Formats: sequence, structure tokens, C-alpha cells
Amino acid sequence: MNNKKIYQILFGIALICLLAGLIMTWSGNIGQAGPLYIGFFVALALGFRGYDHLKGYTYATMIFAAVTTALYYPDYFLVIDGFQLSSLITPLIQIIMFGMGTSMAVGDFVGVIKMPKGVFIGALLQFTLMPIIGFTLAYLSNFPPEIAAGLILIGCVPGGMASNVMAYLAKANLALSITLTAFSTLLSPFLTPFLMNILAGEFIEINVLQMMWDIIKMVILPIGAGLLFNKFLSGKAKWLDDVMPMVSMVGIAFIIVIITAAGRDSLLEIGGLLILLVLIHNLFGYSLGYWVARLAKMDERDCRTVAIEVGMQNGGLASGLAKEMGKIATIGLAPAVFGPLMNISGSILASYWHKRPPKGYVHEEFKKSKTNPIVK
Repeated sequence: MNNKKIYQILFGIALICLLAGLIMTWSGNIGQAGPLYIGFFVALALGFRGYDHLKGYTYATMIFAAVTTALYYPDYFLVIDGFQLSSLITPLIQIIMFGMGTSMAVGDFVGVIKMPKGVFIGALLQFTLMPIIGFTLAYLSNFPPEIAAGLILIGCVPGGMASNVMAYLAKANLALSITLTAFSTLLSPFLTPFLMNILAGEFIEINVLQMMWDIIKMVILPIGAGLLFNKFLSGKAKWLDDVMPMVSMVGIAFIIVIITAAGRDSLLEIGGLLILLVLIHNLFGYSLGYWVARLAKMDERDCRTVAIEVGMQNGGLASGLAKEMGKIATIGLAPAVFGPLMNISGSILASYWHKRPPKGYVHEEFKKSKTNPIVK
């Protein structure tokens, strides 16, 4: 049996699991359909591995499998022998941010000087457009205050490293993408608490100084350590370069699963609407980011970069902040939903643009491919 046949069989298994799960759901046995839905996502993710144009969806699909598992069996992801698994969220984010730092260099920050227009417009939209959209959606949602605040939080955090991968695939300006991610991350200890205080203050109480420190310890210090590692030990610990993408992938999945398990009851009650609002937030970021950049007369590659940077947020940081606030089961829900949806929508958008290279596009080497496991 050739490999192609195996992947086709996996798709067949996925379809059978889905149909059987739906039949059980319609017959009133949704509580027993869990293994079928989990099997559907797992078989679908494995099937994606057999096709180059679908591989990018493997990671997000496995996240959905993990989330489904957490929804059906939440007790396994909350406490083990008296140990609260949510205690691992902050250390995991610090490890992921350290990995981000090892894949960067001081030159990524110096790029602000080389591309001032793109960086200024991208950062401006990142910290105005996304927070305002988040606030608008939260205000209209009629969600409980803490869950609504999560929509605002995901709009107030900086961009994440996944945007760099998508920018490369979309044949956008990779250098601008990396610089924007670095620059917005540097601004986040100041702007994220400030924006949350202004926009989310009517929903929940915000301790600005505490949030600043939380961002510094979860993001700035680990990235700084990663930069030093990259400068002095780059190439001397190849095993670390190889393992960090996998650690990041597993870490993010683990964080999402813990939040899902903790907020299971709220998700079952408002999950459909939350998914819709988070998707709107994400898609508006892409669309408005792109067209504002066009109005600013930026070239096509830079417009694509700004769109991706504005639309894709650092969901891990948002989840960590929710945990530090003691609101992982409420404020943490929107970030947990945003992450998988962002990766799927970003992959679709990047694939669309990949087939439509900008005029005069010349392929540039993707030196940062190790920074994110999504495309692997």
C-alpha cells in the first residue's frame, strides 16, 4: 500500500467518525460522541500530512482534537495529585518566549530605523485598531464582564511569531514582519496595560503596574535571555534549535487545553458566539490592516505584512496575563479560541497570497523558519 493510499484512508476514517458523531448527537447522545469527534480531528490532522498544500493545517487541527478532549474530559486537565496544571502556564510562556528570542537578533530591532513607515503604520494599527475592535465586540456581545474583557485583551497584546511564518508564505516583507513583531513586543509592557485600563476598566479591575511586571517577566526577560543565547551560543547547542519549535507547539497546545478545561461550562454556554466574534476580530484585523496600508501608499508586500501582523496576535501572552489575573476560566477563553482560529485563517490567507506573487517579487531565504512549528 503506497503512502497516498494511507492518507486517503485516514480521510475516510475522519469522515466516518464525523458522520457517526453527528448521528449520535442528533439522537440525543452527544455525551457519548466525544471519542468520535476526537477521532475525526486526529485522523483529519494525520491525513493533512500527506498533502503539501494541507500540511499547514495539521497543527491547528490537532489543537481542535485536544480542545475537544478537554471539553469532554475536563477533570484530566485541571488537577493531578493536588497539583494545579494552570500553574504551568506562566513557565511555559517564558520558555516559548525564550525560544522566540533565540531565533531573533538585535538587527531585528534596528530594522525600525530602516523601515520607519511600515513599522510606524503597523504598530499604530496593532495598538489602535485591534483594541478598538475588541472593545466594540465586547460591548455588543452581552457576555459576562470577565469573558467580554478577554475579547479586549486579545486586541491589546502584540503580534506573535506565527505572523512571521505566514508573512513568508504569503510572499510578504519578511524583514518588516520580524521587525514589527519585535517592536510591538517591546511596546507591550507599556501599551497593553494602558489600553486594558482604558478599554476594559469598565468590565474588570485592572492593576496596571502588576500587568506591566507580568509582561516583563513573561516576555521581555525571556526574550532578552534568548537574544543573549543567540549572540554568544548560536550554533553551539543545535539540539536546542531543533527542540524549541516542538516545545513551543506542545506548550501552546497545553495552555489552550488547560484554559478550555477550566472554562468548559462557559464555553458550552456561549462557545458558538465567542468563536464567531473572535473570528470577526481576526478577519477585521487582516482586512483593515491591508487597506489602511494601501491608503498609506505602501507597496503590495508591505500591505500584506501589515495585514498579517495586525490580524495575528500573541494569544499565549494573553492567556498568561489571564492566568496571572486569576481569571483563566473567563478572561482566558477568548485568547484560547483566537489561537487555533488565527492559525487556520492565517494559513488560508497566506496560501491565497502565495499563489499570487506581488509584481517584481524575488524570493528571499527564510532564515527564521525554525521560529514556528506550524508549517512543519
